[in-house]
This record gives sequence, C-alpha cells and structure tokens, in this order.
Amino acid sequence: MDDTTFAHGLPKAELHLHIEGTLEPELMFTLATRNGVNLPFATVDDVRAAYEFTDLQSFLDIYYQGAAVLITEQDFYDLASEYYTRAADAGVRHVEMFFDPQTHTERGVAFETVLDGLTRAGADAQEQLGISNGLIMCFLRHLDAAAAMATLEQALPHRDRILGVGLDSSEVGNPPELFADVYARARDAGFLAVAHAGEEGPPAYIWGALDALGAQRIEHGVRCLEDPALVARLAAERIPLTVCPISNVRLRVVDTMADHMLPAMLEAGLMVSINSDDPAYFGGYIGDNYAAAAGIGLSRHTLAEIARNSFRSSFLTDDEKNRLIAEVDAFVAGT
Repeated sequence: MDDTTFAHGLPKAELHLHIEGTLEPELMFTLATRNGVNLPFATVDDVRAAYEFTDLQSFLDIYYQGAAVLITEQDFYDLASEYYTRAADAGVRHVEMFFDPQTHTERGVAFETVLDGLTRAGADAQEQLGISNGLIMCFLRHLDAAAAMATLEQALPHRDRILGVGLDSSEVGNPPELFADVYARARDAGFLAVAHAGEEGPPAYIWGALDALGAQRIEHGVRCLEDPALVARLAAERIPLTVCPISNVRLRVVDTMADHMLPAMLEAGLMVSINSDDPAYFGGYIGDNYAAAAGIGLSRHTLAEIARNSFRSSFLTDDEKNRLIAEVDAFVAGT
C-alpha cells in the first residue's frame, strides 16, 4: 500500500467542511439548468479556470456567486449527498458539517429548505454509508451581529437538528468579540460552539474566540504559532484545531505545502486534525489533504495519530470516539 492509498483509506472524521464549498462545477451547471439560473461561465472549464485565488476574499467572492444555484430542498440534498459519497471513499466515518444559512436566506431561500435538504442527506448517509454526522450553523462575520442573532432565532425551533454554531467568512477586521452576545444566547439554548480564527486573522482572534465566544474548537488556528502563550494554552487545554492544508496554500496563508506549519503545530503538542474546508474550490478532498501532509514528511504513524485526533476533537460521545479510534488502530495494524 503506497502513502496515497494509506492516506485515503485511513478511518477519519471531517470536522472542517463547508457544504457549500463542495459544489463541483458539474453540479453547479446541473442546478443552474434545473433552476433557471444564469451563470457567468460558459463551461465547466471556465469555472475551474476562475478558481485561482489570491486570498480569502477572492475565494469568497466566487463562493457566494456559485451558491446562487442552490434554491430547493432537493438542491441541498443533492449537494450533500455527493459530498458524503466522496467522503465515504476517503475513509470518513463521521462528519460535522458547516452550513451558511445567511448565504441562502438573503436570496429568499427559506431556512427550513436548507435544513431539510441537509438533514435528509445526513440521514441517508448514516443509513446507506455508515457515516455519522451533525450540522454546525455558521454566522457570516462580514454581516453584523444583529443579522447573526436573527439567524439564531430562526434556528431555535430546530435545535434538535443542529449540533452547534460557528463563525466564518471574511476574518480580517471582524473580530470574534463582535458576536459575543449571539454566542452567549446560542450556548444558553444548548448549542455547542466553534469558530474560525487565526487563518488570516491574528492570534488575538483565537484568544477572542476562546474567551468571548466560548469556542470549544478552533477552526484553522494556524497563526497560533506566532503567540507562545497561546500555544501553551491550546496545548495544555487540549483545544482542538481543525487544519486545512490545501486550503491554506490555495488562499496564500502559506506559499507552498513545504512551508506549512502543520509539523510545527504537532511538534508543539497541539490537538490537530486534517480537513478539506472547501474542497471543490481548492482541488482537494480530505484524503488529498492527508496525502499532502504525507508529502511534506509526516509519517504514517503521525497521520494515524491525526486521524485519532479527528475523533477526539469531535462532539461524539466517548464510547463513539473509542469505537472509531479502534477502527484506526485496526486499519494501521492491517497495513
């Protein structure tokens, strides 16, 4: 078994995955035709040619443009179902999936339409593919806290179908503290809390996510290495960091994969997992991200420990975590 086969076959959880970011150009065109949406692209190749990004914002501009084809419950079901099929082929056993309701409700799509399609796809993935899953509703930080609070109000009647809340979109200039009241309300309602921080934003945003938002997991967090006191806290408290290597290269957080801070994060004793972020746009699903990590020198032993970390970092019960970690151990023993 070569390293790529090992990377894809290793049982793992995906904890940093934006479902809107799995919209492949082929499905984009299918849904545009189904819904009568005019795209500014003539062909699938034209879409792929547009996936050259200079930073996070250049990606977000085309990401929101692509999401315009998602209108009906079936659209969201088809989108998630395609992702789950790919995830199963890459050894994924559990997914905690981000979705951005404001991206859709601002276009007149009902909150329930989005949720119903994703929930139905998740149920089928559990039954047909054996992938357990949960949904994390993200607030768009380029919109204000009042808009986030309004979205939270829409979510409250559906608390039983939403695992937690997150914070994503344009990081720079939108510190976590702006959303402290929204997160307090969400935690009081029983939602778990995560937040994007320390991708393009400074280490201070990670502190803010922890202290102002009560985040139990930091999405990205790669800039933590600039602050030794923060690294010490993250390591001591075993706060999970969901790292997305290919995304970091494509969005110019680092220049090349060889420059990635993943080895240094592991050396610092941080609780790191590997994830794909927005794989349709960045050209790499989760197995590709594990393979990329192998390509910069991470051993199979280290990749297996990262896979174990992915389950430890999840919101599964301890019994479920232990069962899935045992699958990692069995896979490694059989290679």
